[in-house]
Amino acid sequence: MKKILLLISTVLIFSQCKKLDEFTQFTVVYHSEATIPATVNIDVPVNIPLPAVTTNSEETFENNNTHKDLIEEIRLEELQLKITDPVDGDFSFLSDIEIYMSTDDLPEIKIAWLYNIPDSVGNELNLETTDQDLQEYLKADAFNLRLKVTTDQLITQDYTVDVKTVFFVNAKILGI
Repeated sequence: MKKILLLISTVLIFSQCKKLDEFTQFTVVYHSEATIPATVNIDVPVNIPLPAVTTNSEETFENNNTHKDLIEEIRLEELQLKITDPVDGDFSFLSDIEIYMSTDDLPEIKIAWLYNIPDSVGNELNLETTDQDLQEYLKADAFNLRLKVTTDQLITQDYTVDVKTVFFVNAKILGI
């Protein structure tokens, strides 16, 4: 009987811990804008730096009842590109794309990529993402993104792209 009570107690405690975990996890979404310039060459990688993204990390963490010292991990959950101009544009001109992240104090690392992009892709791309812990990059005041694109078709006009990053944050709430 004691073993059954112990087993039931363990299951209850474990299920309560999982519920507590839900309160210590949240997502943070950032949007940036990139311009992919009209091309004169194909199969040549082009680097496109984006303006720095302000994290407002202290405020974001505080709004989620935590502090940067209590963050356990931050992972890139999603990186999506969407063409905003031209409105009828699509990504069929791309063959490969890689996205890199850095801060003033941290080295550049590859965080997302997609290779052999099909011509039928449309105006949105969901990239493969790293499973690396990015908490030090998101704790900074700002981070930088750089796109490295390779085209397999000439494009005669610039393309404006919304870069959406979704980060999963696992933290301790008020030290719990």
